[in-house]
Amino acid sequence: MDRSLYVAMTGATQMMRAQSEVAHNLANADTVGFKAQLSAFEPLPVQGPGLPTRVNGVAQGLGVDLREGGQTETGRVLDVAVQGPGWIAVQGADGSEGYTRAGELRLTPDGLLTDARGNLVLGDGGPISVPQSAQMSIGADGTVSVVPMGQGPQTIAAVGRIKLVNPPAGQLSLGSDGLMHLGAGTADADPAVTLKSGVLESSNVNPSQTLVQMIQLSRQYELQIRAIHSADENAQSASRLLQMT
Repeated sequence: MDRSLYVAMTGATQMMRAQSEVAHNLANADTVGFKAQLSAFEPLPVQGPGLPTRVNGVAQGLGVDLREGGQTETGRVLDVAVQGPGWIAVQGADGSEGYTRAGELRLTPDGLLTDARGNLVLGDGGPISVPQSAQMSIGADGTVSVVPMGQGPQTIAAVGRIKLVNPPAGQLSLGSDGLMHLGAGTADADPAVTLKSGVLESSNVNPSQTLVQMIQLSRQYELQIRAIHSADENAQSASRLLQMT
């Protein structure tokens, strides 16, 4: 009986882990530039004394789905979307360089260009600072241009260029800060990566598919709980029979 309880308990635990990742994806179905996390069940041997054939199905993270999300026209000057493969380089909270496709950019009161989470957008020489201006634009190559206050359109000047990179997908991993990071070092700027202004890339999560997956995991979890109850009832019945004899 103890063995059946252990097997059912282990299964229920792994179902809960998988459910948490699916719920995380579903909660971010509307998050700009979000990339779905991938997971699957893998058989792993049970450690310790016993038969070498013992295995458990364990929920393992497989990485991140790097497919592009759909693009939505916003008309906002500071909204940009990477066209094709590539990433926008930003500075994480710990000072390290990270990469994102969430192009909902903003300006701080000090004129620093950041993403929606407050991470500084990096340029060729570090964080990009934008002076007060009458007009601002972001070019396809990431060049940030402004028209100074009180000046005409003919005085437009470039104040920085957003660092756009395209490192190999296999070298990227998702950090706890929600940014993609290289295993070692930083990526070089790639002139082939382009932006489109006035557009945002949406999440690549498929809400319908994710909801179906959540229902399936919920039903499998219920089966594991029923198995636990059945094992407990069998143990109680066996105990009563022993008492009778």
